[in-house]
Amino acid sequence: MVQQLTINGGQGPYPVIVGPGAFMAHIPQIAGDYGRIVIVTNETIAPLFGEDLRDALPNSNLIVLPDGEAYKTLDTVRAIYDGMLATGANRGTLVLGLGGGVIGDMAGFAAATFMRGVDYLQAPTTLLAMVDASIGGKVGVNLPQGKNLVGAFKDPVAVVADTDTLETLMRLKPLEYTYGMAEVIKAGLLRDPWLLDYPRSGSQEEMVARAIRVKAHFVEKDRLEQGVRAYLNLGHTFAHAIEKVSKHEAAHGLAVGIGLAAAARLSWRLGLADWDLVQQVVNRLEGWNLMHMNYWDPDAIWEAMRHDKKWRDGVSRFVLLRGIGDPVLVEDVAREDVIAVLDDMMPPME
Repeated sequence: MVQQLTINGGQGPYPVIVGPGAFMAHIPQIAGDYGRIVIVTNETIAPLFGEDLRDALPNSNLIVLPDGEAYKTLDTVRAIYDGMLATGANRGTLVLGLGGGVIGDMAGFAAATFMRGVDYLQAPTTLLAMVDASIGGKVGVNLPQGKNLVGAFKDPVAVVADTDTLETLMRLKPLEYTYGMAEVIKAGLLRDPWLLDYPRSGSQEEMVARAIRVKAHFVEKDRLEQGVRAYLNLGHTFAHAIEKVSKHEAAHGLAVGIGLAAAARLSWRLGLADWDLVQQVVNRLEGWNLMHMNYWDPDAIWEAMRHDKKWRDGVSRFVLLRGIGDPVLVEDVAREDVIAVLDDMMPPME
């Protein structure tokens, strides 16, 4: 069953369409008013969905990028600009981001900045992108110093999440689906405990839609992340640092899972939550195999955190939990508390 939600963005409301067959049923209609369409995708997604979508959209061209977080850079965005110019893109062009979170972020950033801004349509193909990266209008790229340090807020004209792509994802890249569950669990911890019991609790479409509603709740209250939207960073201060220290050996979703466990442990260590909360969080993460880690130096992780854009003037800021559905932002957390949590979690050095 296709579900349609509405998100109130900075430039007005836009639809989020979730369900099987959504790409072909809805994208041609949404894109029909544009004289030129640029589909930005990667080398994995292009033969699976990109070529069929190009054929269904008159006046469209594919820009195919390398696949992976390592390519989420300004150099790759420059390649998008070059490809757009080569196809005759102008201020009336629609950029369609087809792929996971990396493609969504880069295509959105290119749309936000090309000729001072063109329209953008999100077509996420991974669970992580559907429930998190495509919602809320954040776009950007990484720098060597840290994740998403260059970016913008760019609302799409629509988000179309075709859940049929998840069947392909589970067949070809099962770990990618598993890693997306980290963001679903995060949404459950922040606001909707129903999500913590998926898949026992309902359909895939319902799970995606409910996780999107959680993110939309915080985004609509605080589009520019000056207040409660920061709660969506639960686990992410740890996760981004782990990604950097591991040189992206730890994929984003896996790092978020580990980060959620670390945030729960830190909440307990600081006296905010009971140990029962830590056990609940860890049990759900282990159920999805989201607690697998190698040894990463806790001191290096702390140093990587110092470039986290959520910190202010070198003062640490962590989203923690007093309980399920009860997040809190805590500032000036002591280094020794963070290191102690990481030391307890890390496997022995090999």
